[in-house]
Amino acid sequence: MQLLYSLRGTVWILVYLLFILAPLFALLAGSHAPTRDFWTEFSVALGYSGLAMMGLQFGLTARFRYVTEPWGEDVIYHFHRQISLVAVGLVVAHPVILAVVQPELFALSNMREAPLSAYLAILSIFSVIALVVTALWRVALKLKYETWHLIHIVLAVVAITAGVVHMVGSSFYLVDPWKQSLWIGLTIFWIGLLLYVRIVKPLFMLRRPYRVSETRQERGETTTLVMQPDGHPGFHFSPGQFGWLMVWGSPFKITAHPFSFSSSAAAKGGCVEMSIRNLGDFTKEIPRVPVGKRVYLDGPYGAFTIGNPADMHVLIAGGVGVTPMMSMIRTLADRGDKRPVILLYGSKDWESITFREELELLEARLDVTVVHVLANPPAGWAGEQGFINAEMLKRHLPPPFSDHEYFICGPGVMMDAIERALAEMGVPMSKYHSERYSFV
Repeated sequence: MQLLYSLRGTVWILVYLLFILAPLFALLAGSHAPTRDFWTEFSVALGYSGLAMMGLQFGLTARFRYVTEPWGEDVIYHFHRQISLVAVGLVVAHPVILAVVQPELFALSNMREAPLSAYLAILSIFSVIALVVTALWRVALKLKYETWHLIHIVLAVVAITAGVVHMVGSSFYLVDPWKQSLWIGLTIFWIGLLLYVRIVKPLFMLRRPYRVSETRQERGETTTLVMQPDGHPGFHFSPGQFGWLMVWGSPFKITAHPFSFSSSAAAKGGCVEMSIRNLGDFTKEIPRVPVGKRVYLDGPYGAFTIGNPADMHVLIAGGVGVTPMMSMIRTLADRGDKRPVILLYGSKDWESITFREELELLEARLDVTVVHVLANPPAGWAGEQGFINAEMLKRHLPPPFSDHEYFICGPGVMMDAIERALAEMGVPMSKYHSERYSFV
C-alpha cells in the first residue's frame, strides 16, 4: 500500500509540473515576435509561470480524494499556502522587473494611453496582493473565517481571469491562435475546478445528508455530535481521518469546517461522531445544534491513520487534538488489537480532560496506558506536569524508540516541540505523523 501511494504521489507531482511548465515551453514554439532584452524576457517568463501556479491552486483545494490520499489533506493545504506565496512572488516580480528596465512604461503619460490589458494586469496584481494580505493577517484584520473564505475565492477568480485576459491581450508571445487557445483552455479548466467544488460536489452531497441523533456535552467545553446517514449507507473511514462539516445551511454554502472523526471506524450503520471544542466563531454554536438537525459531511480525508507495521502506537495529544486519537483507541478496542498503545495527553487541568472517564474504561478493553500531563495540576498531583518533552517520552516509552509509530495532534507549538524531541531520540520522520488543522 505504501509503495502504491508513493508511485501515485510521484505521478501527481509530475502532472503538477507538467501543468506549470508545459504552457511556458509552448510559448517558445511556433511564431513569436523579435527577441527583447534578457530582463524583459525573464520577467515575462516569471509572470507566465506564476499565473500557471495560481491557476492550479483551484485543483489543490478541490479535495479530490484520490489525489490527496498519498499525502493527506493537511499536507496539501500546507503546500497550497507555500506555493501560493511563490506564485504571488513570481507574478509581482514581473512588473517590478519591467519597471526597472523599462521605466517609461509606467510613466503617467503612458499609463493614460495604456490599453485595457495593462489595467487588467494592475487589477490582477492588486488582487493577489490583497489575497495574500487577507490570508496571512486574517485574525489581525478581524475577518470571520466565513467572510475571509468568500473574499479569498472572489480575489482568486478576479486575479487569474484578469491575468489571463492581460496575457492574451498583450499577444507578444500569443500571436498563434493555438497558443491563445491553450491559455484560454487552461483558464476554462481552472474555473471548471472551482465549479466542481462549488456546484457538482454539493449536488452529490445534497443527496447524502446526515441527521444528528445525539449531542453529548464532554469535559473541556467540547460537544460530541452523533450523526446518522439519512437515506444512504454513509461512508467508511479510517481511524484518525477527518471530514468537512456543514451544519447551518446547504452544501452550497461557501464555507465548511474540518473536524476529526472521534468515533470508532469499526462502528456499524454508517454512524459517525465529531467532538468539537468551543474555540469561537462556528464552534461556539455547536452546543445549540438540535437532535434531528440535518447536516452534511464531505469525507473522509487525511493520511493521519494507523495501519503501518509497528510494535506499538504512541499517541501524543494536546487539548482537542485527542479527538483523532479517540477514534484510533476506540477502533483498536473494537477490533481486539493486542498491540500496546501509549497515550500522552496534555491538558490544561484535571477537570478539562475530555474523555477522561471513557479513557479509564478503555484501559480495561485493550493494552492502553494513558499518561496525563497537566499544565495546572491540582494540589497533591503526582503525575506528569508542564509540557511533553523528550525526557518525558523516554520515561514512558520502551526502547528502541525508532520501532514505534507516533501520532501527534494538538497546538502547532506543541507539535513542533514533539517533532524536535523525536528527532533527538533518533526516530526517523517516516515513523511519526502530525495532523495540522490550519487550512487558511
